[in-house]
Amino acid sequence: MIRAESVTDAQPGANAQGADTASVVAKGTRLTAETKNWIRTRADEVAASQGCYFDSRAAERVRTFFEKFLRHSKGADAGRPFELLDWQWDRVIAPLFGWKMPDGTRRFNRAGVAIPKKNGKSTLCAGVALYLLVADGERGAEVYTAAADRKQASIIYNEAATMVEASSALSSRLKVRRASKTIRYPETNSIFEALSADVPTKDGFNISGLLFDELHTQQTRDLWNTLRYGGAARRQPLIFWITTAGIDKESLCWEQWEQALAVQENRSEDISLLGVVYAAGDNDDWKSEETWKKANPSYGITISTRSMKEACEEAISSPANENNFRRYRLNQWCGQVTRWLSVDRWRELEDHTPIEAKSKCFVGLDLSTTTDLTAMTAIFPKSSPYRIMTRFWLPESALKTRERSNRTRLDNWVRQGWIKLTKGDVIDYDVIRKDINDFGKQYKIDQILIDPWNATQLATQLQSDRHNVVFVRPTFYGVAGATKEFEKLVLEGNIRHDGNPVMQWNVANVAVESDAAGNIKPTKKNSAEKIDGVFASILALAGIIKTGEKKPSKYQTTGVQSI
Repeated sequence: MIRAESVTDAQPGANAQGADTASVVAKGTRLTAETKNWIRTRADEVAASQGCYFDSRAAERVRTFFEKFLRHSKGADAGRPFELLDWQWDRVIAPLFGWKMPDGTRRFNRAGVAIPKKNGKSTLCAGVALYLLVADGERGAEVYTAAADRKQASIIYNEAATMVEASSALSSRLKVRRASKTIRYPETNSIFEALSADVPTKDGFNISGLLFDELHTQQTRDLWNTLRYGGAARRQPLIFWITTAGIDKESLCWEQWEQALAVQENRSEDISLLGVVYAAGDNDDWKSEETWKKANPSYGITISTRSMKEACEEAISSPANENNFRRYRLNQWCGQVTRWLSVDRWRELEDHTPIEAKSKCFVGLDLSTTTDLTAMTAIFPKSSPYRIMTRFWLPESALKTRERSNRTRLDNWVRQGWIKLTKGDVIDYDVIRKDINDFGKQYKIDQILIDPWNATQLATQLQSDRHNVVFVRPTFYGVAGATKEFEKLVLEGNIRHDGNPVMQWNVANVAVESDAAGNIKPTKKNSAEKIDGVFASILALAGIIKTGEKKPSKYQTTGVQSI
């Protein structure tokens, strides 16, 4: 079995399970100076009063393991010994492995580290996983890394595998199998493995160490609940979760985050949980370097001032980027919905230069409901910058309905010709069909992109009119890429529009929602008012992006396609 002492000149200390029983501070006895020095929270005080103590030799054994056996694999430090940063030692490794129960086992069986991206948390977790595998004194150890999907779970595994391959001492004893995402230690019949979220197959594991990566990405509690008690038969099992801030305060992550923060802020006396939370406060200036330093303990080491300034400048120019900056760089929980585009920026992009007849365009069509606004956007990708034209339709009855409900009046835009009325209580799709066909006589329509909801009949009719119709589902998968592209075109000034005031109104209304991975898409439900023109633009861009990736097969000539 690998022991940290084997590569030092220090005398062997206590065994890997804990200090000699003679050194244990019994309940009611006077605390040692060493233990007093590591009392940081109210929970620490309670633990010490119950006979828990701090064993510096146990903590130093882990630090020695990191420095002697582990090597960094990326960036400027690649190949160098893993020397723990101050915060990694003082806030995580030393208390986690130094604090002991009266019987010599680890005091903490749970640890939660909430910290912004790029602070080295995955590398730290990989080192912890390897220590638990080979140097924790646990025969038949079962150490796992888990996440929302196998790709995320593989991040810690891949880092650990690379560390093993870079260490002659570890690589001679451990068997790395990247295909199966396992590292085996035959000498003690132990294993480290990356798990996917395939919950039903996880029962029956005898877990000694569980590292849960990016807890905020867990959409359900199933995987957590399945693995949570998998180490019940172990003497000192450890669950170690790491995460950046999320968006859902009803989630498992928020629950665990709050528990960790409560310990850190002396609102909890849970002696079994080590809570480490680095984050900017709600009232902190997110544009201030002092706030950046507060939230990022590796600032100036793994995170450069330049990269933070550049990310902050992007956030200042885009409200959507602001949320991502505050979540991923400052570890603040941000709402799922956020305002998006600057109307002032949109106004700057107005251009009334005529577009040449028969120019190629992609048409996005947002049919909305049959009783409300319908929008068509045509984007001309061959122009530089892109050119965009918008058209809107509305049933006659909708004008009176909006007036009665005290919503934004559209009658002025109707009189000015920016919105075309169709007779009756519902939108007349025959009018829309005719107008699109007339538009197609003036310009060359490459594709018509439509949200499939309530659109089958019109899509089929347009297909019969010899248009190439493609369905685009309004999911993150379907429109996130086009949403980011539309934002980029606006911010960089690489698009020009025809000055349609209805479209400008839509731009002012639109909000976006994000998923756990940071993807964004427009949200009609949470936007201030109608956003149909913007959504139609994103549908059109989805077609442009997809066509650029792969031309339609020559055999796909009939029926409505989907992307």
